[in-house]
Parts: sequence; C-alpha cells; structure tokens
Amino acid sequence: MTQPLEQIVRRKLSDEVFDRLERLITSGELQPGDEMPSERVLMERFGVGRPAIREAMQSLANKGLVSISHGERAKVLRLTAKSIFRQVDLTAKIMLSQSADSLEHLKSARIFFERGMAREAAQRASATDIADLRDIIERQRMSLGRAEAFIDADMEFHTRIAQISGNPIYVAVSEAMLAWLKEYHTEMLIWTGKEKFTLAEHDEIVDRLEANDIDGSETALLKHLERSRALYAK
Repeated sequence: MTQPLEQIVRRKLSDEVFDRLERLITSGELQPGDEMPSERVLMERFGVGRPAIREAMQSLANKGLVSISHGERAKVLRLTAKSIFRQVDLTAKIMLSQSADSLEHLKSARIFFERGMAREAAQRASATDIADLRDIIERQRMSLGRAEAFIDADMEFHTRIAQISGNPIYVAVSEAMLAWLKEYHTEMLIWTGKEKFTLAEHDEIVDRLEANDIDGSETALLKHLERSRALYAK
C-alpha cells in the first residue's frame, strides 16, 4: 500500500529567527529587563536581512515576550500570570461575542472557581483581609447610583477574595474572568433595586469569612453569584 506523501513545507526566515530568539529567552541567556541585541548584530548572527529580524521581533512582542518602544531597543519582559491573560484578552472577548454558549460556560466557570476561592479564603483570611473587604463594600455602598463605580467595586471585592489565597495565578484568573464578563454586564438590570441585594450579600460573605466558616462562606457566595448571574447577558 502506497504511503501518503508528507510534504515538507519551507518555513519563512522570520519563523526561524523567531525560534532562535525565543530560545535565547527561554534558555535564560536573556533575562527579564535585558535589551535584545541590535538588528545589525542579529542580522550578522543569523545571516538574514532586516525584514526577517523585524517580523520575528514583532512576533515576540505579540506574544508578550518583549516590549518594543520607538527609538529604543526591544526589552525582554517579565512574564506573569496577569500579563499572559492580557495577551488573550481580545481573543477571549471575540469568542464570547460570537457565542451565547461561551458566555454561559464562562459564567459557570466563574461560579465554580469562586466557590473554591471562598473556601480557601475562609481558612486563611486575616484581620487585614476582612478590613479590606469591608472597606470595599463601604466604597461600593457610596457608589450607589453610579453604575461604573459600583461595578468596579464589585469586581475589586471578588478579586480581593482571590488575593487571600496568596496565589497570583488565582488572582489573574479572577481578574481576567471578571473583565471578560464586564463586557456583557446589562446595566438596565442593575438599577432596579438589585444593587442593595448585592451589598447585603457581600456583607454576609465577609461575615462568614471572618468566622472561618468554610461551608457557610461557599454557600453565601454561591447564593450571591446564582442570583446575580442574570446580570450578565448578551
């Protein structure tokens, strides 16, 4: 039986340059904050023209590996969970805009995630954490009648709970999901008296966290998110 042909596709020069530059970063030869070699040095090192170098460098920037400023050498960036999520921010918003199912899946994922964050926070919350959460609620209460400020405080409240874990990846996940959901926050549903329910539910969540009530914290947060789920709609 004849084997199917497996064609070898010639890669663009810029792709080869990208791979080599990426290896300089992943190998540790170039560290966060270091300047990338000049275009001339890279042209001589790899034996390619300026267009291939510039295209490869732009690809590195698009992936969040380097920053490019006009008139300056590109610099290697320090990757964090937050910067990685920022790279997919636009793609995620496009995906959500194209599919109602994706938005529902995101809302479900957020509830699943935040239930875990509540349980974690109930075990670890310090007096400072509780005080910070109560301050956020008070600022949110002072924002009644101002939609944007109220929603911002709401997002800050939930992210602050994630911060209690001490895990920056949890914080980045929380911030990303909330930012994506904010695109679909239907404001006309907020200003019907429901914002007072939000404040009362936030108070209850913090009371349970302060009491180190693991199951009670999860239950309070689940009740809150299930009620407010309808606020996010296409």
